[in-house]
Amino acid sequence: MVTEKQVLAELSKIIDPDFNRDIVSLGFVQDMVIDGGTVSFTVELTTPACPLSPVFEKQALDLVGDIPGVEQVNVHMTARKRGDRKMSADESGLQNVKYILAVSSCKGGVGKSTVAALLAKTLGSRGAKVGLLDADIYGPSVPTLFNLHEAGVRATADQKRYMPNEADGIKLMSFGFLMGDGPAVIRGPMVAQYMQQLLHNVEWGELDYLVIDMPPGTGDIQLTISQSVQIDASVIVTTPHELSLTDVRKGIMMFDKVNVPVLGVVENMAYFICDGCDKKHYIFGESGGKQLEERFGLETIAELPITGNLSGSLDALAESGIANETTDIIIRTLGKKLLDKVERPEVAHDAKTITLSWPDGETVTVSNAALRRACNCALCVDEMTRKPLLDPKSIPMDIHAQKIELIGNYAVMVDWSDGHNTGFFPYSAFRDLEKQANAAAEGCGSGSCGCK
Repeated sequence: MVTEKQVLAELSKIIDPDFNRDIVSLGFVQDMVIDGGTVSFTVELTTPACPLSPVFEKQALDLVGDIPGVEQVNVHMTARKRGDRKMSADESGLQNVKYILAVSSCKGGVGKSTVAALLAKTLGSRGAKVGLLDADIYGPSVPTLFNLHEAGVRATADQKRYMPNEADGIKLMSFGFLMGDGPAVIRGPMVAQYMQQLLHNVEWGELDYLVIDMPPGTGDIQLTISQSVQIDASVIVTTPHELSLTDVRKGIMMFDKVNVPVLGVVENMAYFICDGCDKKHYIFGESGGKQLEERFGLETIAELPITGNLSGSLDALAESGIANETTDIIIRTLGKKLLDKVERPEVAHDAKTITLSWPDGETVTVSNAALRRACNCALCVDEMTRKPLLDPKSIPMDIHAQKIELIGNYAVMVDWSDGHNTGFFPYSAFRDLEKQANAAAEGCGSGSCGCK
């Protein structure tokens, strides 16, 4: 007779590559029923439309099906239910939305709206229930991307909410549907009211994902959205050009202030693939992603090429490998963020040092002067050439931190006693500085530095 222990032993051979753990220890296997030779169970993943779902399903069928005595295997693939969402409106149309993802950029023209539409369309093609909210009041893009230019939207039977338009099974809402092709000549307070209407007074129904195409910048609309509804995660879109990279810091700071986790950066127009040699050419420089990680501690989760697909038909783009690869990375990163409860370090500082201490016992200590000299901000390092602008001799001997803030779970921001406060210090920078200090201490007195 087949036992639950046998089934779980086989299922524990399925390893989730994002956590490097088996699906049994992760708690994904639930509701097991064994009826003679028929074995039924549920595999509950962290997010809907997870790209690993069909992989796990096939592995489960093969592994359990090979157990002696098993005649039939029924695997139900599902996703974890989300808890109640915090919202500013009591009767919001977002009540039945599982996850809200914001796609943001602090500079226009970097392809943010295309990435948002790409994400929504690809998730929809996989069977997920998806909505796309175009939150750019002054420059809406969704009507153009989905070729829906007729002005006007329908209302619900009770006239209390708007009905979203639909295209390819995706629910769409944009201020462009209300205004048509006319310009939105609206002052700030009215913009906030319209944004509340688009957020809460739309009959979104049951959705697995609502993708919000945020307007560029970090102004009133962005704050209204972030404070009106609990966003589960965000993605920042940029290009490798220095003008775009400089503004990434503003987006990180904005989302940190409103407690929205940043999954990472999507670097658009990162490279060009030549038709003749199939080689990647990094027109704006190959180190864009590396610069972002060094300066802000935020990982570049996807690089998109310069291609006609990204400026042409959305249908053609959605069918490309670019769309699937980018969507896979974003959803897998979201799933890891939801389940992987990464602990933030405790921060202590005194007149000479700053110390980060993690719950797992790791402790990193660096001197104030060394950390201040390592600042990578625009005032300390030239944005274009990356040439150092800071004279190390100008750092006061008694430099110390007056205020320290943790940024997300990847960096520290310090208000220094010399008035400087624009630098991000990733945790990796602390670790590198400590290693350098230890190496220098080991070398000193050994004769290698001539001080013996």
